[in-house]
Amino acid sequence: MDTGSAFGPPSATTARSPASWGPATHARAAPAFLEHLLGQADVRINGGRPWDIQVHNPRLYSRMLKGWSLGAGESYMDGDWDCEQLDVLFDRLIRAGLDRPGTWWTRLKMGLSVLDHALSNPQEPARAFVVGERHYDIGNDLFSRMLDPRMVYSCAYWERAQTLAQAQEHKLELICRKLQLEPGQQVLDIGCGWGGWARYAAQHHGVRVTGLTVSREQKLLAERHCVGWPVEIRLQDYREVQGRFDRVVSVGMFEHVGPKNYEAYFGTIERVLDPQGLCLLHTIGLDRPASSTDPWIERYIFPGGKLPGPDELMRAAQDRFIVEDWHNFGPDYDRTLMAWHANFESAWSELKATYTERFRRMWRYYLLSCAGFFRSRQGQLWQLVLSRRERTRTYRSVRWTG
Repeated sequence: MDTGSAFGPPSATTARSPASWGPATHARAAPAFLEHLLGQADVRINGGRPWDIQVHNPRLYSRMLKGWSLGAGESYMDGDWDCEQLDVLFDRLIRAGLDRPGTWWTRLKMGLSVLDHALSNPQEPARAFVVGERHYDIGNDLFSRMLDPRMVYSCAYWERAQTLAQAQEHKLELICRKLQLEPGQQVLDIGCGWGGWARYAAQHHGVRVTGLTVSREQKLLAERHCVGWPVEIRLQDYREVQGRFDRVVSVGMFEHVGPKNYEAYFGTIERVLDPQGLCLLHTIGLDRPASSTDPWIERYIFPGGKLPGPDELMRAAQDRFIVEDWHNFGPDYDRTLMAWHANFESAWSELKATYTERFRRMWRYYLLSCAGFFRSRQGQLWQLVLSRRERTRTYRSVRWTG
């Protein structure tokens, strides 16, 4: 949907872009302009409903209109505004198309981001460990309190689960069954996190797992989690892996690969996967292709991240693999994120000695805005089962682990 016309100026006062307004014009016109935009999602400024925005500092208006997503996120982190139900707010904003504003100054900012991605490779081997250092290494104390007991940091499977721990266990088992694991098989886990799936697969299905991570903190804790089981954890970029594996699994890592590296990613899997083997790819995706990443997420949460659209993912995989199965359960990520948020907030009394209040607001904004993203159905969660073209066996997929 083209939202350009929906972002037209509400009056002659705002005929020039907010980026060109002086301080007096901002103070006079910016609140009305922002109120006009938010009204398209039935969101009010200082309204009485739980998804309405409560403004604490009027600088919010100019910060949002100058930086849009980045300005909104940074203003929230700084306490300029609040919202009782951020998840509902973001669901409304995305459904109304306000995540894709059409004003020329916002398009210019997005264009600069697209140009940066086109001229550079944020996920090249030399920068492969940046996301590990800036996100996954921020503290095992945080993740251990926010996640389930196995510390699985990806979408859970809520088909018949009542708790987060149960939903994550069901997801782990679902992956094992989709991969048709058999005792003694060699499995490569690209992006193994804290070793939750690797240990589960070794313990319950008798396989040997080699796990790759770009996070030093994950490696240290994953090794402790997997003591006594046939699991090796490596601090290694996926492009460097050697050997031959019966199965390959990659859960919640493809979002960090980047379009410039899709060929290298799928080429690596094809190179190491046995001709009769299977690969399961678990990734967040978009309902339609996007040329850039949300600038707030890029700066504060996942540097270098890029979500694929269905067409670009298919184009990247189809020349090397048969897509045996494509399973979408995106709404389950909404429920997963809300469970993580509840855990995070309940653990804050223990975490606040280590993390600042600004970090708390940043993390809350991250979790709840992402919940709204999946609730709006713009965000998808895909599990693809891939096989090499040489495979001769018929594949039968599953949806339930019971």
